[in-house]
Amino acid sequence: MVLNSAIQAAIDLTAGAAGGTACVLVGQPFDTAKVKMQTFPNLYRGLTDCAVKTYKQMGFRGFYKGTGPALLANIAENSVLFMSYGFCQKVVRKIVGLEKNATLSDLQNAAAGSFAAGFASLALCPTELVKCRLQAMHEMQMSGQITEGHKTVWSVVKSILRTDGPMGLYQGLSSTLLREVPGYFFFFGGYELARSFFLSGEKSKDELGVLPLIVSGGVGGMSLWLIVFPVDCVKSRIQVMSMSGKQTGFMKTFASIVRNEGVFALYSGLKPTMIRAFPANGALFVAYEYSRKMMMKQFDSD
Repeated sequence: MVLNSAIQAAIDLTAGAAGGTACVLVGQPFDTAKVKMQTFPNLYRGLTDCAVKTYKQMGFRGFYKGTGPALLANIAENSVLFMSYGFCQKVVRKIVGLEKNATLSDLQNAAAGSFAAGFASLALCPTELVKCRLQAMHEMQMSGQITEGHKTVWSVVKSILRTDGPMGLYQGLSSTLLREVPGYFFFFGGYELARSFFLSGEKSKDELGVLPLIVSGGVGGMSLWLIVFPVDCVKSRIQVMSMSGKQTGFMKTFASIVRNEGVFALYSGLKPTMIRAFPANGALFVAYEYSRKMMMKQFDSD
């Protein structure tokens, strides 16, 4: 049975949401450390120092600051990403002259993922803005850059709308696009290439087990972050520092970091990101592939 486009899109969207949820639940503490270290590199000597100070200041819950918007961000991003991925795969098939259900090469899948990331960025930017601000709120108050902190998602959203209007929710959009579009070329490319490595005999990619999916997802996640981490660092700075009224754009923020703190400041927080990338993205793809397969089987049997 060939599913119609609407049902296929709904399946991809739902499976993407499941993957995004799994990714956050596994990787949130490391993501919190990443944002803190990117935004305030002089406050922390490394991942261990950041973890110890966070625990002393806020306890275990400090590692899960911003989990609500992180869930919203990842569910929104991955729902749109994987739904768009299916659509963009069709576009790539048409461009290269393949039949409707022909299997794409790893490179063609990477290109489809890159196109899909452009759509996902529009859903991701507002929720990630709120997440980053909540994660770095304590440091912004301690450094005196803001006088009043916000503890909830709604209070952060109200503050943004009051100060900058609805478009304020898209602060950091250009850097989000600069991160997502090239990053997801390597994300899907690394994932598909790793899955190809595990193939043997007549086995297809859809028949791979949990361990190959975890490893392939980890390879995809690490590939993404190694390529785009400096862009993500600039994005985090823009989204957090704009709380204090500093509205510099991507190039000015990038130049300021390099001039005042050196090139290596662009890689502050890389360690927790790379540690997080493997299990979090492994969980993402296991949840995505298995939930998608289950739903496809359900519709095939109806």
